[in-house]
Amino acid sequence: MAEYYLISQLPSLDGISESTPLPITQERFTELCQRFLGKKAQREFEKLTLAPSRNPEKSSSALIEEWNEGESKLRLALAKLRADKMNKQFDAGNQSFSPTLLQAVRTAIESESPMEAEKLLNRYRLDFLETLRPMDSFSEEYVFYYGLKLKLIERIRKFDTESGESAYRNIYSSIMNGERSEVIQ
Repeated sequence: MAEYYLISQLPSLDGISESTPLPITQERFTELCQRFLGKKAQREFEKLTLAPSRNPEKSSSALIEEWNEGESKLRLALAKLRADKMNKQFDAGNQSFSPTLLQAVRTAIESESPMEAEKLLNRYRLDFLETLRPMDSFSEEYVFYYGLKLKLIERIRKFDTESGESAYRNIYSSIMNGERSEVIQ
């Protein structure tokens, strides 16, 4: 029942343009979750991440599990195709990638602009997240879906084209020169 009170207070994130201010901050959303979610759901909420480790901690949430698996596959596909492009070896294990995922990654890799590539990948992530959107809009799973969507929207808004371009060139140069340092700035 607490999820109902939580979710009924959340503003819609659908149809928000890049120039429109977000109707809720991550801090406010976290505060509401801490107030209305039970301890078990809060532990799951704390597992929400846009960058899961290669072997993330198991979750009792099907949505979080599917998100982590999908994001891991995206990152592995990116690493594999980038390595292939540079004629380098990369072991993606026995991972298989869907044609949709491979197309999104190829398009992003071929983009001349790192910012454009990130926008393409973010669009793929948002589309993928939509496939996980729970039917029950008043469930814990919906809270997790909303949290991930908010994180994705906030992430893309933090990008700065000029500093991103500079960091990308520095990292790319260090990789091409065989340096191990990938420190930004």
